[in-house]
Amino acid sequence: MDKIVTIGVYGFDKTRFFQALVDTRIDTFCDIRLRRGMRGSKYTFANSERLQEELRTLGIRYIHIKELAPSIAIRDKQKQEDAKLGIAKRSREILGATFIQEYTAGCLSCFNSAQFSEMVGPHARNIALFCVEGHHDACHRSLVANHLGQDLQLSIEHIRSPVV
Repeated sequence: MDKIVTIGVYGFDKTRFFQALVDTRIDTFCDIRLRRGMRGSKYTFANSERLQEELRTLGIRYIHIKELAPSIAIRDKQKQEDAKLGIAKRSREILGATFIQEYTAGCLSCFNSAQFSEMVGPHARNIALFCVEGHHDACHRSLVANHLGQDLQLSIEHIRSPVV
């Protein structure tokens, strides 16, 4: 593995999203969402089946790693904090301290980076971690990327949409 790249869907259109993956030479795409569907017509390209179909045409392997998705209980903690601060999910720029603490304790503390490396395989060079938030610091994918970057000594790149 050479590097971990993170990407969210908010702020992208279909063309720019997939072009960003091609431009960063992604060969393995890791979907770390619990629910792999998107509401509304704007982001239908990120619904699991359509996403996988497009990735196949680009020669990018798709892996769903549900173990890295935050539980509903942990997600609810972030929703409560967002509501308290009057922030909409799509405009959030950072994760709350409670979410970070609980996600780290509940998911990352028992996640084995060596097993991740085996899961993506020896031919994976540039790996994308995908969830929906536009800002990487507002999403658990940044926590996963930091964890893997430290454990596997990989560089990390965060792709931001041109709109966010």
